[in-house]
Amino acid sequence: MSAVAEAPPPAPDQSLSLSELLAQVSVALQAVLPPESLITNAERTTPYECDGLTAYRQRPLAVALPSSYEEIQSVLQTCHRLSVPVVARGAGTGLSGGAMPHERGVTLSLAKFNQILNIDPLARTATVQCGVRNLAISEAAAAHGLYYAPDPSSQIACTIGGNVAENSGGVHCLKYGLTVHNILKVKGFTAAGEPIEFGSEALDAPGYDLLALITGSEGMLAVTTEVTVRLLPKPRLARCIMASFADVRHAGEAVAAVIAAGIIPAGLEMMDKPMTAAVEDFVQAGYDLNAAAILLCESDGTPEEVAEEIERMTAVLTAAGATQIAVSESEVERLKFWSGRKNAFPASGRISPDYMCMDSTIPRKRLADILLAIQAMEQKYGLRCCNVFHAGDGNLHPLILFDANDPDQLHRAELFGADILETSVAMGGTVTGEHGVGVEKLNSMCVQFSVEENEQMFALKRAFDPEQLLNPGKVVPTLQRCAEYGKMLVRGGALPHPELERF
Repeated sequence: MSAVAEAPPPAPDQSLSLSELLAQVSVALQAVLPPESLITNAERTTPYECDGLTAYRQRPLAVALPSSYEEIQSVLQTCHRLSVPVVARGAGTGLSGGAMPHERGVTLSLAKFNQILNIDPLARTATVQCGVRNLAISEAAAAHGLYYAPDPSSQIACTIGGNVAENSGGVHCLKYGLTVHNILKVKGFTAAGEPIEFGSEALDAPGYDLLALITGSEGMLAVTTEVTVRLLPKPRLARCIMASFADVRHAGEAVAAVIAAGIIPAGLEMMDKPMTAAVEDFVQAGYDLNAAAILLCESDGTPEEVAEEIERMTAVLTAAGATQIAVSESEVERLKFWSGRKNAFPASGRISPDYMCMDSTIPRKRLADILLAIQAMEQKYGLRCCNVFHAGDGNLHPLILFDANDPDQLHRAELFGADILETSVAMGGTVTGEHGVGVEKLNSMCVQFSVEENEQMFALKRAFDPEQLLNPGKVVPTLQRCAEYGKMLVRGGALPHPELERF
């Protein structure tokens, strides 16, 4: 970033109507983009109105589709000069509304930046553009016996730029870590269009280590253009245990027992009975439909390492009360076991018009407690919920089933989701694990963090984006929003949370 102070852009002219603002922005962007790279027609901007969280929609003022870094920089500089908000967008697979457009802003689509720039098999790194699909990195690195470890369920479509924005994980994050643990460097631009770089390909970065700061910042601090990732050698062998349990408490205790035994599986996932029924009907993975919950526990490494770890995990799971245990005997069978977990979201879409996928974390020892609490919430809100967990690290993904065409069901789904998030906080967890806050969890951020803590997050954003033009109105709630949420709880008859009593 430049060390030279610049005069701030003028404050946005809110007196302009949308049509007047659109005319002004169109003229300015037409000067820096070819005609085919700018969309201003309302009908053509509609596909950009939401991300994977379809319950909330907003058409953007315009959509810019640059095809070079110079065009990205020009778009940002132009919008900064006009004080027009910018929302960066990758594949649009996010689940918290992080890429939902701003009514008076420009959506900056980075879909054209899909090139793998370099693979260095000796350094075990790959440098890729922000629009490269997660799975494409491993596909390109496979020729060198390498792969990229983070594997979100949407990896066939989600992009590395979006993974950086949300700090995505996946079913193997317990052993191999989240995005933040698997990247070395991020390049991009500030809101003002200044080039910026985080991290380094060396063992250490000069100055403050800000790489973790940009990872998970949800497009609020900078626009990512390139990412250098770590690559790992592909394990020689992987095998998966599928264990059934007659009740969720035994399943939750089994997760804690595996970790307590000093075992760190490559993957440790849990699904409850409604979820296993949904995915079994979809992919026929061979799941036990009589089980209250199943665990998928994977071991990878050398054949000798895998054999020893599978034996140890089997013993722990049996002692924890597993009623049935199956171990994959081939790669085809292992992938079959995982196919259900990987298809949990589309399987839920087959049994409900809409679903709201929540994302919170809790201590592993509270897994059974949160599942039982969610079962009680199903009765409270009159809605079904299927549950799938990154059990090893306590990351929950309850899927609330509802019909968005029914406003009352949507409202109950929102309350249900907030209840899950805030119960997670009460159990010692957090309101988000890997899907981000976006617009979905703004209210719950009022419960998780104090006014002072939220203000410090705003101060951090202002350090990078003084005019708050990048993805505004998301992630960090304002004081006014928290006050309104506290009053809503009181009006609704709910006891206000202790954190909100000051309002």
